[in-house]
Amino acid sequence: MPELPEVETTRRGIEPWLVGRRVERLIVRQWRLRWRVPQSLPARIRGATVRSVGRRAKYLLIGTDAGTLIWHLGMSGSLRVQDADSPPLAHDHVDLVLDSGRCLRFNDPRRFGSLLFTAAPPERHPLLSKLAVEPLSDAFDARDLWRRARGRKASIKTFIMDSRCVVGVGNIYASEALFRARIRPGLAAGRVSRQRMAALVAAIRDVLGEAIEAGGTTLRDYVDPDGMPGYFGRKLFVYERRGRPCRRCGTPIRQFTQGNRSTYWCPGCQR
Repeated sequence: MPELPEVETTRRGIEPWLVGRRVERLIVRQWRLRWRVPQSLPARIRGATVRSVGRRAKYLLIGTDAGTLIWHLGMSGSLRVQDADSPPLAHDHVDLVLDSGRCLRFNDPRRFGSLLFTAAPPERHPLLSKLAVEPLSDAFDARDLWRRARGRKASIKTFIMDSRCVVGVGNIYASEALFRARIRPGLAAGRVSRQRMAALVAAIRDVLGEAIEAGGTTLRDYVDPDGMPGYFGRKLFVYERRGRPCRRCGTPIRQFTQGNRSTYWCPGCQR
């Protein structure tokens, strides 16, 4: 599933092509995504000018003078900028056609992605209104996260993946950040010391920032808006490296299941 670095990479890639452009039309070939695309959306967005391309957690926010498109890539979705007259491929479900002759094309084989719209400020939308702090913002504070964790019996990995605590820390980057902070992923969140929590906040910032600079992580079918894979996968220390020696201490990496997700860790480094 595309995580925060992949979504941010997509945002940066499409922004120069969209901002200041007028929407000629919205072509919807498949209305049934995770949630049905609003039937009125093509008419509402036609003729609008794109003013901004933002991100909140894993949602892309395309702001226009008619309202905001809220786009989620789901498990297998990708957005590409290409010629509007290029023939669509299988699973090319939506085209946002621009006055430049280009289009933003949404491909989603599994159809778990979504395209919604709001005329109100996007932060009031039900999908966004209860989201916690962004991990790359100044508001992401170790002391506050430590306070939130007091008394929590849930594992620290589950805790940092909860969007009510911090947004955008998905499975890959949670495992990698915990490795860097030398914290065992199954440890109860309430037992993590203030010092270790500070190390974890720094590790989350570092691993997400490095992944964004590398264009994200390609494990299955993610590509950026230019069709290029992300290269952070070459820098992974634990994720999907079960049985292979730790790059730091040589101990074989272990794997177990937490909340229906695979967790990877080094028993030598994360005691």
